[in-house]
Amino acid sequence: MSMKLIRIKEVMDRTGLARATIYKYMKLGLFPKQVKLGTHAVAWVESEVEAWIQSGIEYRDSESA
Repeated sequence: MSMKLIRIKEVMDRTGLARATIYKYMKLGLFPKQVKLGTHAVAWVESEVEAWIQSGIEYRDSESA
C-alpha cells in the first residue's frame, strides 16, 4: 500500500486552516498527527487529511438532514 505524505503548505491549502489552527487541533486530538521526517521536517499522511475533510462534510450533511 502506497502512502503519500504532504507538507504543511498543502495541508493548509486543502483544509483552509491556518498553521496555528492545525497544530491546535492536533493537540486537542481533533486533527491527524504529523509524521516526523527529520530533525526539522514533518508531513501528514494524505489519506488521513482527506478522511478528516470527509468527516467534516459528513457531519455537515447529517446536521442538515
